[in-house]
Amino acid sequence: MTAPVAYPVRVDTRLDPGLSRWLWLVKWLLAIPHYVVLVFLWIAFLLLSVVAFFAILFTGRYPRGIFDFNLGVLRWGWRVSYYAYSALGTDRYPPFTLADVVDYPARLYVPYPERLSRGLVLVKWWLLALPHLIIVGFLAGGGAGFAANSDTASYSWTGGGLIGLLVLIAAIILAVTGTYPAGLYDFILGLNRWVLRVAAYTALMTDAYPPFRLDAGGTDPATAAVAPAG
Repeated sequence: MTAPVAYPVRVDTRLDPGLSRWLWLVKWLLAIPHYVVLVFLWIAFLLLSVVAFFAILFTGRYPRGIFDFNLGVLRWGWRVSYYAYSALGTDRYPPFTLADVVDYPARLYVPYPERLSRGLVLVKWWLLALPHLIIVGFLAGGGAGFAANSDTASYSWTGGGLIGLLVLIAAIILAVTGTYPAGLYDFILGLNRWVLRVAAYTALMTDAYPPFRLDAGGTDPATAAVAPAG
């Protein structure tokens, strides 16, 4: 049986042991400073994505400085989502940084593309991605979470759709038993991984089409195929 092809967008996490039974009730409040900062970061993300669009269209290259910044915004948003209501996988407060934090339990890595298709940039972020955007709308709650449209400033899916429902179930089980069910955690991470792959694709960071595949668990299949990001 052929092993699935590793997708370049890598999402790796670990479930912290000894999660608080009740901290999840106030994480929405604790995360407010991050949400305020992220509003401005997503605005910058959107404006710079427009610049990147034209740069790719005319040169076939994603400006490296813009790529690094936008990847940092995606990382920041993912760490906050993992801490809060897209996973509740850690009680460790997210750092205020665009950089990759090696020891934080939620990481995102997208390799810099040396060349990108000048033709695909016209259609991949809306037409080609449409089937995935419909699925992501279901997973993340559509307009209440990940906005399935051309507004790439809306990659925030906290507490919506199927992911939000499953995280709520996990939170209730955690409160009652003190344990986060491993199988449920793996499934939730697979759904989040799907969302993040589509986010990176529609943000023009890769030409590799996201697979229609649920890669469950905290370790991304691509991590086993390449050296971990530093």
